[in-house]
Amino acid sequence: MKLTEQPKVIRTREQYDAYLAEVQSLMAKGASLNTNDSDKLELLTVLLEAYENTKYPVESPDPIDAILFRMGEKGLKQADLIPYFGTSSRVSEVLRRKRPLTVQMIRALSIGLGLSADTLIGLSVADNSKKTNDVDWSKFPAKEMAKRGWLESFSKNAKLAVEDIVKGFISDAGLHFGAASFRRTIAGEAQSPTTQYALYAWLARVIQTSRDKKAKLGHFDENTLNAGFLKELAQLSWSGRGPLLAVEYLEKHGIAVVIEPHLKGTQLDGAALKDADGTPIVGLTLRHDRLDNFWFTLLHEVAHLWKHVSDQDAFLDDLDASSEDRREAEANRLAREAFIPRLIWKRSDAFIAPGKESIDRLSRELKIHPAIIAGRLRKETGNYHLFSDLVGHNQVRAMFHQSTVDSEA
Repeated sequence: MKLTEQPKVIRTREQYDAYLAEVQSLMAKGASLNTNDSDKLELLTVLLEAYENTKYPVESPDPIDAILFRMGEKGLKQADLIPYFGTSSRVSEVLRRKRPLTVQMIRALSIGLGLSADTLIGLSVADNSKKTNDVDWSKFPAKEMAKRGWLESFSKNAKLAVEDIVKGFISDAGLHFGAASFRRTIAGEAQSPTTQYALYAWLARVIQTSRDKKAKLGHFDENTLNAGFLKELAQLSWSGRGPLLAVEYLEKHGIAVVIEPHLKGTQLDGAALKDADGTPIVGLTLRHDRLDNFWFTLLHEVAHLWKHVSDQDAFLDDLDASSEDRREAEANRLAREAFIPRLIWKRSDAFIAPGKESIDRLSRELKIHPAIIAGRLRKETGNYHLFSDLVGHNQVRAMFHQSTVDSEA
């Protein structure tokens, strides 16, 4: 529903939803906003924030109320929470406020239901004077953002507060309206209370960078995402230029791929999300500059796009961390199957008698890079000294750097 008249004070939920949709549409235009659009965006943002502050005043959240709300939102029953609590009796006791949440429960609920740890800790925190939905702009890594050239106005606008510059940067990416709350749920193992601000900054950068690619992206059809698509993507690893071909392949199919190194303090490998206009995005950090890590991370994130990402979700993944989230387990399984189907893997010489020759034979049979097989063996055995010469150390970043140099020449 698009606006057809001058925006007015919001008085109904329908009006609020219409204005919110219009703001998302305007933000998706990015740098192409004209003066009239910018003025309308500013006015709509003020009206939305005023409505939210009146209709939904920010209070210290009660963790049980937050769980019950999410259950209603997702249509969950108490039995659906057993994986997060351990037993049905614990679910009942917690929801009746007879048993406190443990650290393990909080972690499981945060991952499984997408609730922040701060919300789940809730009233057990001694100091509740700071509203958990407030944004502490001082915690954004502004200096590192400026050093990377993300905040172009940082040095040009000495009179403009750093906080305002960061607000503009985040707002431009469509992650936030007003000063109260972010509008995108972050899932995945890279998220933690201590890293959330750096992760939001990185995510904003990825979204903004992806918009520069939109003119060159092919048409995205969500029906093309299937097991066959993942298999074709996996077999591009067979080429010496595989990572470059993979990016070309995804962008031909309308999926923007952005490579942006992680910010200090974050343990981030990749991300999967959609922009406000529905454009699917894969973000990669190349934190571990190895071929095996590149390929598994890439397919893991594409699997998220296929199965899990909605307009309001973003998956930020630390693939070194173990996860209890069923969505992460499914993305891992789909990525593994695309490279090496389970039945083939268990019967292969590379699995039964691992060695360079058996790895090479299996890679030729499946037409995938041997680094992927070596990486799987290292992961499953827990021995990361194995086959270090096969996993493609220091081969990915250089490939993309050279590609950038060639395109600029």
